[in-house]
Amino acid sequence: MLRTPRLELRPDDDAGLLELVGEAHRGVHPPDRMPFMVPWTDADPDELGRRVLQYHWGVRAALAPDRWTINFLVRLDGRVIGVQGLSATGFRVVREVATGSWIGMRHQGRGFGTEMRAAVLAFAFDHLGAVRARSGAFTDNAASHRVSARLGYRPDGTTWVARRGQRAEEVRLVLTPEGFVRPEWKLEVEGLDACRGLLDAT
Repeated sequence: MLRTPRLELRPDDDAGLLELVGEAHRGVHPPDRMPFMVPWTDADPDELGRRVLQYHWGVRAALAPDRWTINFLVRLDGRVIGVQGLSATGFRVVREVATGSWIGMRHQGRGFGTEMRAAVLAFAFDHLGAVRARSGAFTDNAASHRVSARLGYRPDGTTWVARRGQRAEEVRLVLTPEGFVRPEWKLEVEGLDACRGLLDAT
């Protein structure tokens, strides 16, 4: 579990995922935009909840030391407002992580996106021993780029992908511990020691 001044981040659980589904149904982005590489929010509303649950269950079931993703449910005042992912492949050797996240639209614009990503970056760099963190965002995802700039990421090339049947450009971003613009607060971490072997972060 990770704790910041305003937020609590815990690995996903079924009760929390039901709250996350509720946030997804309330809206994650305006319908004329698509910030995600996989356009999961375009799903039929009757199927959206099931798809969210299946995705997270599948990620949880596939977790292994050589390839893992932790989806931290982000809670504000005890209620789930979004999710912050942290993933790695071959972490023991590569020492690199990647992040991805979303929060409900009704909670956006209050700095939570920066706070929750800063939390997993501090966790990765200071507690797991990561030496590099990666992220990415489409060129028109201004909110994500603002978060990345605040935290010290630098551009690391671009790539073209198909988005809603059209070509879109994604900017790859990279961050090192030395370049990390750290928050003024100190991250609180609980329960890591019992999980180090599973994350290959001994």
